[in-house]
Amino acid sequence: MPKKRTPEEETINVARSILYIGSPSIISGSLNTLELSGWAVTFASKIDDAPSILSQTRPAAALVGFDERDLLISGYKIETIIAKYQHVRWIALLPPNALEETSIRKLVGSVFYDYHTQPIQSERLLVVLGHAAGMADIAEEALYIAPHEEGAGKEVEMVGASEAMQRVYQDIRKVASTDAPVLITGESGTGKELAAQAIHERSNRKNGPFIAVNCGALPANLIQSELFGHEKGSFTGAHERKIGRIESATGGTLFLDEIGDLPLELQVNLLRFLQEQKIQRIGGHEDIKVNVRVLAATHVNLEKAISLGSFRQDLYYRLNVLQIRMPPLREREGDIPLLAQYVFQRFADERGHRVKGFSEDALQIMCNYDWPGNIRELINRVRRAMVMCDKFLITAADLGLERRRNSRLRLTLAQARDAAERDAIRAALADNLGSVTRAAEQLQISRVSLYRLMEKHGIAMPTAKS
Repeated sequence: MPKKRTPEEETINVARSILYIGSPSIISGSLNTLELSGWAVTFASKIDDAPSILSQTRPAAALVGFDERDLLISGYKIETIIAKYQHVRWIALLPPNALEETSIRKLVGSVFYDYHTQPIQSERLLVVLGHAAGMADIAEEALYIAPHEEGAGKEVEMVGASEAMQRVYQDIRKVASTDAPVLITGESGTGKELAAQAIHERSNRKNGPFIAVNCGALPANLIQSELFGHEKGSFTGAHERKIGRIESATGGTLFLDEIGDLPLELQVNLLRFLQEQKIQRIGGHEDIKVNVRVLAATHVNLEKAISLGSFRQDLYYRLNVLQIRMPPLREREGDIPLLAQYVFQRFADERGHRVKGFSEDALQIMCNYDWPGNIRELINRVRRAMVMCDKFLITAADLGLERRRNSRLRLTLAQARDAAERDAIRAALADNLGSVTRAAEQLQISRVSLYRLMEKHGIAMPTAKS
């Protein structure tokens, strides 16, 4: 009886496995080199055999070794299978001069990760396979929580491998283990509700309800009834008792989206609930004990709203016990291609049968675009392009970005260095409550150097008020 493999051994095996489709003679000269380099090769003589193998294994890459005739005859089948199994990196092993055929050029350019011209050069093939396996790993790690992990659910929709998103993932894991309120900040469309769902699904309340309330979408005259509920006959039209959203969330999580839009007069009632974990329905006289964890989100600057008198400072401190900032898409370096591909796969049933992916110009212009609507805008543009595209690959024109100027600021190295210095100095002064001496110690420079840098960057001396 074979020894059961550990998860680590299983991962290594999957990461170093290849599916080969085609005549064994094409790759026979490289088999020994592949095996010595740790690659395990599974063979399929026909393209029709690939789906059954792919449904049982998860190779990092697949090699297709056909002659020109078979490539032309099997072109549609190859496209269909590659479109279905895009977690695999597909590599074409082409006969000499095959790319002179226009249809083969279109096929290779639209659906394959890479190609290698026959006869096979083993060392070059190893390099191509190494890159393919690396990209497969990156794509797999880009998901916050893998589908087979415990607790997987809507969290799986959080996609990103950038440093900014890695910090978000770490923060979510930290705050999920407590019952303290969390304030999630960030621009519109950055995924604040997804973060709230992720916190709930990793908490000890995951089996309880997750109740979301958009404070900016409810009419002002209905918000109190929606949040706290009402008794029968408490006002005109109250024909029966209504359980409010807060009470409905007992044992689970209440998510107050766009909390900055909550009317000032209702903020007092919410504050009392947060302090005492009790509510009263409209028209009722008894306190109702509720066991609810509160998460709130806002795209507005609540500190500025406090200074303008539109948000209560005491409520802000109650909500802002823990905080998570969702970064805008323009700060998530490297995530845009991953997100675009995720949307492409998630809404695969909406795309035209010819559409296989994104062209290089589309990916480039997406990476250089500012995305003022963030992830929500990206999803909308990609879904629209998937429907409207009548070619193999989505172009910048399909996305509606071809004539848009790239407004993202291009910095020189000197400008980037100056910006980093300014941010570091301001952060150090804030950390040390305006003490130049302690800020200099934190920055590991002399006070004279700090004064000089403050003057260079136009940073005023901190005052007691600031």
